[in-house]
Amino acid sequence: MKLTILGTGSACPTIDRNHSATALNIGPETLLFDCGESTQLQLTKAGISHSKISKIFLTHWHGDHMLGLPGLLQSMELNKRAKKPLNIYGPAGSKDRFRKLVSALDIKLSFKVNVTELKAGAFNSEKYSIIVANASHHDACISYAFQEKDHVRVDIGYLKKFGLKNHPIIGDLAKGKDIIWNKKKIKAKDATKIEKGKRFAYVLDSAYAENLVKLAKDSDVLLCESTFADELKDSAKKFGHMTARDAATLAKKAGAKKLIITHFSQRYKDVSVLLREAKSVFKGTIAAKDLMEIEL
Repeated sequence: MKLTILGTGSACPTIDRNHSATALNIGPETLLFDCGESTQLQLTKAGISHSKISKIFLTHWHGDHMLGLPGLLQSMELNKRAKKPLNIYGPAGSKDRFRKLVSALDIKLSFKVNVTELKAGAFNSEKYSIIVANASHHDACISYAFQEKDHVRVDIGYLKKFGLKNHPIIGDLAKGKDIIWNKKKIKAKDATKIEKGKRFAYVLDSAYAENLVKLAKDSDVLLCESTFADELKDSAKKFGHMTARDAATLAKKAGAKKLIITHFSQRYKDVSVLLREAKSVFKGTIAAKDLMEIEL
């Protein structure tokens, strides 16, 4: 799986920072988290096909998180996206806002768009779950975690002891079935192991809140807003945002493996002060850059 951070700015974009959007490539499909202005261009720069996007998860309907949606939809149409439905998820009110957006811009699509309003909780697909938590912001806003399901990994090295490799019967082991090979019994429990699924948490825009600790718990990557430095912590609280120190505290309490701070205020031409403050609390912190790629 590969994470591509398409935009790292906040309310106002800069020369180096586009509005919020992050793509998660999970193989057969791409999940898009937020869709700020210029998202379709950033996707093109990153070499990510628009047609592979199956789901779009909006944190909320502030412009810097969704104004790229009309252009992306129109590009999908012009590029003859497959007829399979596009699923858009968001907080309460998303259906009405999407209807008004499409109506105002007279957007006509040949593929179906399903809009689903989410509450705190989780929903499952075949290979992963999406966990939702309420964010602490001024408009209806939610945060997400992608949780890959645990899967069985066959120990090929172990099978070599039996002279077994590249044979369909190995599939039975993956299903938990014992097999016979060269008159020897190979037990599934000895030849396989459970590999824990990857977890990616996405927290933009929100003030620090304890319920987000559970959302981000044990995440391999926590991508978290760090709009302000400590000196502006009162402004952060007032506008429903976090400081870099808040983000690091969240990562530390959640036991995250890696914290990537993002959603930087345009006042910070150099984010080193934010990175320094975050690393003083959580050493495993890096600062996001537009088009940064991370393997999960």
